[in-house]
Amino acid sequence: MEPVAVILLLLGASLVALLLVFFARREAQAVRQAARDEVEGQREDARAMMAEAQRREERVALREKETAADQRAHQQYARQLDERVAVVSRDERRLADEKASLEKELTRRVAEVAGLSADEARAELTARLRAEAEADAAIERRRLERSVRREVDARARELLVEAMQRQVGVTTAQSSVTWIDLPSEEMKGRIIGREGRNIRAFEALTGVNVIVEEGVDAVQLSSFDVERREVAEVTLRALVEDGRIQPHRVELEYAKAVAGAHQRHMDAGLDALEAVGIRGVDQEVIETLGRLRLRSSYGQNVLAHLVEAASVAGALAELVGADVEVATRAAFFHDIGKAFTGEREGTHAAIGAELAQAHGEEPAVVHAIAAHHDEVAPATVEAVIVQLADAVSAARPGARREDLDGYLERMESLEKFVAEHTGVTKALAMSAGREVRVVVEPGEVDDAGAQDLARTIAEHISKEFNVPGEIKVTVIRELRAEAVAH
Repeated sequence: MEPVAVILLLLGASLVALLLVFFARREAQAVRQAARDEVEGQREDARAMMAEAQRREERVALREKETAADQRAHQQYARQLDERVAVVSRDERRLADEKASLEKELTRRVAEVAGLSADEARAELTARLRAEAEADAAIERRRLERSVRREVDARARELLVEAMQRQVGVTTAQSSVTWIDLPSEEMKGRIIGREGRNIRAFEALTGVNVIVEEGVDAVQLSSFDVERREVAEVTLRALVEDGRIQPHRVELEYAKAVAGAHQRHMDAGLDALEAVGIRGVDQEVIETLGRLRLRSSYGQNVLAHLVEAASVAGALAELVGADVEVATRAAFFHDIGKAFTGEREGTHAAIGAELAQAHGEEPAVVHAIAAHHDEVAPATVEAVIVQLADAVSAARPGARREDLDGYLERMESLEKFVAEHTGVTKALAMSAGREVRVVVEPGEVDDAGAQDLARTIAEHISKEFNVPGEIKVTVIRELRAEAVAH
């Protein structure tokens, strides 16, 4: 029995050893497979990174080719203009040679036939040929000018379209309603409060209407005053996040929201500067820019309009070879004067130019700001580019929500309101509602009364109409006397 037991023991030990070897091999094989998978994954990542780098290199190369093509097109266009000028110069020289030859021949023949002296014949011939040559040169010059103008207009349209395509942006129109999402339906009850005391306290303090609808986990804040609406939004969001809503908490959060307005202005201004890539701006100017996020012109957010206009102006300046830095800065600051509408006298272009000059902007930037509405004649290419960028940003589809029916209704109501004043015979809304011309009866309104009437109408419009900018009131008093002779 002992040998058998020993044999069985040895067999068991061998079996255990075989099992250990088998499991060790299988574990080693699993480790090797995991290592191979990891290496393969790293190889795939490396191949993906190499492919991405290759695509980026291709995009860079394509951009370089496009830039080189634009440069070649500009050079070719310049060469064509030089060739045209050279052709015109050769034609002028040829005409001069022909003129001299004809002068000699005509002088000789006239002297023979009419018996004139050489000097007299030369003077007559010179006058006649000069008139003919001037007429021919004027016709050729006019034809060449028309041809060049057509080519220049076509190239200008191409540049403008390319600049606009580079800067396709989202719609910047604003509304008078703000939605605030709520975590649950139960939060509406907290906002309303017992017997409505919370919502009444909120509305009385902020001056904003709170609209609560059934079936929607959100409330609306409605007000025509965007500054009030923003303060109310910050207040209500803080209350909803805290969860404790009562009149005292409303007052505390409202005070915090009002106190934080300066920081919100600064943050918005810094974000806009970063989006455009402008540096070296004073803190006061940054805050003024931030205030423009709460201003709108015909529904278009003014700060978003400035960012968009600056991008378009920079692209245009790059395409036409103008100063990109000047065009970008001027377009970004061109409507900064709207932050002081109603606070300072003068148009927003003049106010913006004064502000830019006071804070160290260079004269070219100041001039472009002052000239963007033609109040000052544009004297630089950058000033014209700012006008184009302003028009592109304001006129693109969706930028401004000024429908025809609303526009007509506003104009009619403005004219009707002005016509109701004593002594007014006719009221005409001009320049898209930015000017009102008032014709008065000279027998009822004298010269001094015309001045008083203009001020009175302007004050009434300011009180009764919410206008996006300034409205110029011009009173016209004309006295006519007629008589009939028999």
